[in-house]
Amino acid sequence: MIGSIIDALIRIQRETGVRIIYACEAGSRAWEFASQDSDYDVRFLYAWQKHDYLRIDNPQDTIDRMEGDLDLSGWDIFKALRLFRKSNPPLLEWLFSPVIYAEKSPQIARLRDIARQQYSSSAVFYHYSRMAFRNYRQYIDNKLKAGETEVPLKKYLYVVRPMVALLYVEQRDILPPTSFLETLKNVEVDTDIREAILELVGKKRAGYELGMGPSIPALNTFADKYLYKWMGNNPEKDGSRQDFRVLDDIVLAILDEE
Repeated sequence: MIGSIIDALIRIQRETGVRIIYACEAGSRAWEFASQDSDYDVRFLYAWQKHDYLRIDNPQDTIDRMEGDLDLSGWDIFKALRLFRKSNPPLLEWLFSPVIYAEKSPQIARLRDIARQQYSSSAVFYHYSRMAFRNYRQYIDNKLKAGETEVPLKKYLYVVRPMVALLYVEQRDILPPTSFLETLKNVEVDTDIREAILELVGKKRAGYELGMGPSIPALNTFADKYLYKWMGNNPEKDGSRQDFRVLDDIVLAILDEE
C-alpha cells in the first residue's frame, strides 16, 4: 500500500504542478487503533511555484482526492502556516504522525520544534474538549439518559482519545504524541480506565466489529469527571508562547527550495 500512496502523491504533483513537501498518515492508523480494513487517511502539505503566488487570485489552497481505500487531502503551505499560528490540533497531529510517507523540506523539522515550544494550550484544550464532549453527549450520554441500554462502542474511542491527549497536556505540559497508545502509556490514569480503553483498542485492531453494546461504566465515570471541568476551563499556561514571526522566514525558505 505504501507504493500505491507514493504513486498517488506523484500523480497529484504531476497533474496539479504543486510540490509536496510533507505527507503522512492521519486518523486511526496514525492513532494506532486501526483495523485491517480501515481506510488510509493520507494528509500532505504542498507549495506552488513562487510565481503562482504573485497573482491577483490566490492559488488553490486545498487538494482532495479519493482513490479506492485512499483518502488524500492536502493544504497549501500558506494555509497550513496560518493554521499552525493558531495551534490547529489536526495540523499538529499531522506533523507528529508516527507514519510519514514523505518529508522533503528541513523546514518541517523546524515547525515541529516551534510547535513544541509555542503551542497554545488554550487552542488544544478547546479543540479536544469539545470533540470529546460532543461525541460523549451525542452517542453515549444522551442515549443512556433516554433509557437506551446499548450505545455504539466504537464512539468511546472518539471520546477517550481526545481526553487522554488533554490529560497528557495537563500532566506533562507538552504536546501529546499523535499515537494514542503512546499518549496513553505516558499518562496517569486509574487502572480500570486504562484496562477498559486497552480492551476496546485491542478489539478494534483485531478486527472485531465494535457495534452496539452495553455502556462501559468506568469510561462513563471518566468522561463525567473531566469533560464538564474542561469545557469551562481552557487554560493558557504560558501567554508568551505565541510569537510566530519566524514563520515568514520558513515560508520563504520553502519557496526557495523549488
